[in-house]
Amino acid sequence: MATPLMRLLLAACPLLLVTADPIRKVTTTTTNGTLPLVMWHGMGDSCCNPLSMGAIKKMIEDDVPGIYVLSLRIGNNIVEDTSNSFFMDVNQQVTRVCAQLAQDPQLKGGYNAMGFSQGGQFLRAVAQRCPSPPMKNLISVGGQHQGVYGLPRCPGESSVICNWIRKALNTEAYSDMVQKHLVQAQYWHDPLEDDLYKKHSVFLADINQERVVNETYKKNLQLLEKFVMVKFLNDTVVDPRVTEWFGFLKTGQSKETETLQESLLYTEDRLGLAAMEKAGKLVFLASDGNHLQFTEKWFDDHLLPYIR
Repeated sequence: MATPLMRLLLAACPLLLVTADPIRKVTTTTTNGTLPLVMWHGMGDSCCNPLSMGAIKKMIEDDVPGIYVLSLRIGNNIVEDTSNSFFMDVNQQVTRVCAQLAQDPQLKGGYNAMGFSQGGQFLRAVAQRCPSPPMKNLISVGGQHQGVYGLPRCPGESSVICNWIRKALNTEAYSDMVQKHLVQAQYWHDPLEDDLYKKHSVFLADINQERVVNETYKKNLQLLEKFVMVKFLNDTVVDPRVTEWFGFLKTGQSKETETLQESLLYTEDRLGLAAMEKAGKLVFLASDGNHLQFTEKWFDDHLLPYIR
């Protein structure tokens, strides 16, 4: 059952990172106080793809000499890592990552975190559930913090595949089987079926305090020094785009969006985000590119300051 679906999803998912600038060395110095960096890749990618996460890891190591960069691998090898980004229960993934971070001696003094696409909300779950070792800054690059109500665009004229998968999610996303076995269903947020979403979403509804307010989640997230969210202004992969800044579609319809600040999550401060913004801890950044497409110069100018 999993193999055909994975093939369809892989066909629908474009390569997750493009760097337009040539690689260049930046003459920087580091101190013994430089924090390690933990990275989590997105859907259909892996920890060490030389065209995506591997290239980012090398770029950061060149820019910040001596930094320890851990690019998370979920599984025993790259094939498992890629497959798990589609089919391994997100809660199990987060639990595994929390254990890995707790056992890494390099991270005892704390670390910064950078999540790409779905890796952004997964690392936020780590911050909320596992405060030790302490995460200092969380950088979400195209993360979908209020979930998605759309699928990655298909290449060429293959929109029939996307339409088929979306139809399946629209009808089965909140069934126990799909919630358990399809990662993307676990952050599928249907504004037309709000009650079903809140009741059956095994991951997103939990970390977004949709059912009850977990004061531990709220307290732990507010321990962050900065929560940086990057939205891609020409994103054709994430629907709706405002989810990358923690906004979403207004409940009960599928066209009009609302900002984070207009949402009940914020006005009731169910997750502590209003308090964090008041304290200057929320950072909203924008890139002109499509999903996860940016230049090295943009990265150096906008994101590197939060990991040095």
